[in-house]
Amino acid sequence: MKKLVECVPNISEGRDQGVIDAVTAVVTEVEGVSLLDIDPGADTNRTVITFIGEPEPVAEAAFRLVKRAGELIDMRHHKGAHPRHGSTDVCPFVPVRGVTMEECVEIARAVGERIGRELGFPVYLYEEAAQREGRRNLASVRKGEYEALADKLGDEEWAPDFGPNEWNDHTARSGAINVSARGFLVAYNVNLNTRQKKLASQVALDIKEAGRAKRDASGKLVKDEHGNNILVPGPYRLEACKAVGWTIPEYDRAQVSINLVNTAITKPHDAFEACRKSATDRGIRVTGSELVGLIPEGDLLAAGKYYLRRAGQSAGIPRRQILETAIQSLGLRELGEFDPMEKVIEYQAGLVDGPLVSMTSREFVDELSSDSPAPGGGSVAALCAAQAAGLVAMVGNLTVGKKKYRAQDRVKEIAEEAQELKDFFLDAIDGDTDAFNKVMDCFGMPKKTDAQKQARDLAIAEATRGATRVPLSVLEKLPRVIELAAEIGEIGNQNSLSDAGVAVLAAMTGAEGAYYNVLINLAGLKDLDQSEAPAFVADTRAGAAEVMARCEELAGAARGTIRKQLEASLDG
Repeated sequence: MKKLVECVPNISEGRDQGVIDAVTAVVTEVEGVSLLDIDPGADTNRTVITFIGEPEPVAEAAFRLVKRAGELIDMRHHKGAHPRHGSTDVCPFVPVRGVTMEECVEIARAVGERIGRELGFPVYLYEEAAQREGRRNLASVRKGEYEALADKLGDEEWAPDFGPNEWNDHTARSGAINVSARGFLVAYNVNLNTRQKKLASQVALDIKEAGRAKRDASGKLVKDEHGNNILVPGPYRLEACKAVGWTIPEYDRAQVSINLVNTAITKPHDAFEACRKSATDRGIRVTGSELVGLIPEGDLLAAGKYYLRRAGQSAGIPRRQILETAIQSLGLRELGEFDPMEKVIEYQAGLVDGPLVSMTSREFVDELSSDSPAPGGGSVAALCAAQAAGLVAMVGNLTVGKKKYRAQDRVKEIAEEAQELKDFFLDAIDGDTDAFNKVMDCFGMPKKTDAQKQARDLAIAEATRGATRVPLSVLEKLPRVIELAAEIGEIGNQNSLSDAGVAVLAAMTGAEGAYYNVLINLAGLKDLDQSEAPAFVADTRAGAAEVMARCEELAGAARGTIRKQLEASLDG
């Protein structure tokens, strides 16, 4: 599974299209990054830029964007309605898929350090990346905005996390750059069967994190010693949730308009269910919902799995079916069409299925049979592994709901785990070919001088290590597939016992194929400079051999058991 990070820098220019185009152009120059959206605002004099990709390319694109913005935007002449601090005002990194918040914090801090060191811009870290508790809130960091920097820079209390603590011509031009890691923000509206804004507002107060103003027995607002309203949590309070009620004449209904500011904490289906409960308390009903903008695939998958499990069904089914369950359960088509290809951030970016996985079976085999060296055995090994995991999930799903088989909860767990393994192996089909192509690219590097030869050898070695890690990762997960195949063969639908047996065979083909590819890649490292990873060959060979032996042990036992069961079924 590809790791995906979103970056949403806001630059302090929303009027000069030439500057906006020049700044965003540097993002498109970075391989592996997809520019998703450019949203300029003339009144705010600010442009929100959204791009996505794997961590390293996204970090590089962010740095280049900050550099270019600093070259083209002079903060001494900037005016706009939106609060701002620097030429790139904010640069948040958001985990989307396969990436933890901690990893995004590391990315943010590394990019911030590089901005301060290489560009000489003051950098403040905020939200999850903050290194001082008092700087978690962006409003606190940006207090006084750009105009306050002349007094703040030079003061130890306001020393930047990176870059110069000095007000000079360079920092006056750039301003300060605010870098962070935060959760993905989803704008999400829940539809009600009423036109009354008041009712929608009451539902919003029931669910929003801030709560509602406290009132005494007479209905009077209760204040604290400073004269501020005391807030109390609503009965269905959700963390990381902001909400208001409004009426939309175009839709002829009221909505609860929600910002989920961190979907790692509260997901759309959590908000939907909280609104449903509150609406029921007030004699109204939730009829559906509306997504504004994009959403990570994982958030919709979580919704689909929630509703499948609640109905006692298997959530160990293909992604597209889980997504369709989410769309129907949340009523996302009530107000119009909902196409996951347009609304799911990974799909819109084209960063889910690679070109090989997207092929038909004939197209893949035709490509395989051509004179091109890739795809090759590594991709086929990953495909065999994916087929093995798919068979395990199939047997599990054919067992769900059959009263004869009592281990229903465990069968569902096996199907879900097998689907996750299947998706991992599918990603590796393209991953193996991509890694091989990177090795081939390195062979094309110049080698006329000794320095060029050394640089070429080091690059080939690094790319070859990367190419080794892909089949190794496939091999390392296959013992688990064989264990699951053996288990589902024992507790699952006996009419599908042969399918469990074929899963073991396919897993072993994938394992041995992946092992061969590990070995041939290691052999390719023998005559190259290994000074950067001297123990890589020995350690990898030993680890791969150990995993391969484990696969053989598990598969031998499983094949024997399944064969005996199948033969006994004829005798019985």
